Amino acid sequence: MVRSKALARCGLVLLSLWLCIQSVPISVDKTKEKPKEEDLRPPESADTGLHYDRYLREVIEYLEKDPHFREKLKNANMDDIKQGKLSKELNFVQHNFRTKLDELKREEMNRLRMLIKAKHDIKEGNGQTVDHQALLKQFEHLNHKNPHTFEVDDLDRLIKSATNDLENFDKDRHDEFKQYEMMKEHERRQRLKNLNEEDRKKEEEHYEEMKKKHANHPKVNHPGSEDQLKEVWQEADGLDPEDFDPKTFFKMHDSNGDGFFDESELEALFTKELEKVYNPENEEDDMVEMEEERLRMREHVMNEVDTNKDRLVSLSEFIAATKKEEFYEKDEWETLDQNPLYTEEELREFEQQLANEKNDINKKSAELQKEREELERKQEELDAQKLGLKQAMEEMERVKSQNLNADVKREYEIYDK
Repeated sequence: MVRSKALARCGLVLLSLWLCIQSVPISVDKTKEKPKEEDLRPPESADTGLHYDRYLREVIEYLEKDPHFREKLKNANMDDIKQGKLSKELNFVQHNFRTKLDELKREEMNRLRMLIKAKHDIKEGNGQTVDHQALLKQFEHLNHKNPHTFEVDDLDRLIKSATNDLENFDKDRHDEFKQYEMMKEHERRQRLKNLNEEDRKKEEEHYEEMKKKHANHPKVNHPGSEDQLKEVWQEADGLDPEDFDPKTFFKMHDSNGDGFFDESELEALFTKELEKVYNPENEEDDMVEMEEERLRMREHVMNEVDTNKDRLVSLSEFIAATKKEEFYEKDEWETLDQNPLYTEEELREFEQQLANEKNDINKKSAELQKEREELERKQEELDAQKLGLKQAMEEMERVKSQNLNADVKREYEIYDK
């Protein structure tokens, strides 16, 4: 389903990105329509990347099925949503949907309990200190003190948590990528240490050659600039760049026709630029880096074009951006290889952290080995005790049997006399 324009206008990340409440308008003869049975199954939609993604989507998608909530949602603005006014409309949602929301919350509570237990067990098993406060943050998107019913407070918490988490989502992705790059460099240096001088020299020469080869690419246009969009217009759309028209371009690349560019639609516009730098068949090109470059491009355009910060670009915002001075930017876009992600000091700190973690694991492994040896020793002692007890019991039985035979013999001798 296509997102509703009303939802996009409300300006809230949570709702503008994933709430799909109406399809593209189609002319239908309603007199010939058959009444539809109420569908309580959650529709499919895109993954948000949040750890409570499924819960978030299903809650929102059930709520939009309720006519009253749906109407309030269309007329809501960002301030009303952030101040919790929309959440209070939950009190007027139909009973059958409230029951479904109760079920969703109970399922989410069970999932979180199992998740936290698994994380707790893993950390304790690795000898790491368990951060209970961090684990409890897994519950921030709902009221865990009431595990049975979905209330106004639950919807309010869900909206606030999703909004905050999504605002930090790109930052987390950048941090993960930085860790990835430092690990890659750390492993490269470790490999060099294990080579002899001749092989190490060859490996370093090959590394420098691959860096130069990767950096040797055509000019990368500034994302969102006139040159960049005209290139898409010409190469992807097959149109004359002299006939470039921003409004026509927007409508052609608004793939779902909702009147907005969302993040995925924006990122699709950068493919031609990225292909200048990255080729999955080339040894020197890292596709993980390509996705980071795509993210950087999208962030750059959003920062310049998305004036109301709703993570969507409307037609009016797009047209306004094409009239700014920045739209005619001719300078080349600086790619990742031109922007160092970390310093040598940060890399040393990262390697020290890895070394500390390795030492902790080795220490825990040694402790576990000692515990295993102690258990094996105790098992041997127990087996020896069992064997001794068994032999003693057998001896007792043998003696008892001998005594019994002697008593029987004496009785026969007395009887014979």
